[in-house]
Amino acid sequence: MAPQRVSKAWKAMSLQLPAPCLRVSTPDGQGQMGTNMREAAGKTGEPPAARLKRLQMRAWRRGTKEMDLILGPYADARLAGLSPDRLSLLDRLMAENDQDLYRWLTGQAEPPALLTGLLAEIAEFARDRLSPQI
Repeated sequence: MAPQRVSKAWKAMSLQLPAPCLRVSTPDGQGQMGTNMREAAGKTGEPPAARLKRLQMRAWRRGTKEMDLILGPYADARLAGLSPDRLSLLDRLMAENDQDLYRWLTGQAEPPALLTGLLAEIAEFARDRLSPQI
């Protein structure tokens, strides 16, 4: 079989790809974090408006439609009024995987103690929003 040739256009395009988004192991075992949402969440110099926009976008674009419909309306209604500490907690919550979040919010699994209060607030908001108004 003849070796494959890579076109100049493909090479140029591949040079413009972003940095990897995964943890890379190093010989010393420390590892290096690529550019991803969790790293962006830890930035101290992020302007407040950018942080709110990032959190709102992340609330609406999760990975499962169920979590979009739970977290998106909560972010729309409450994000601007949250304290900096609560925003940091929400930032941490947004880094969790959707399957775990859904199980925690629906009471199918016990959430981490740190996130319990925020998860209860989000679940109550969702119940109130979705319950029939008589």
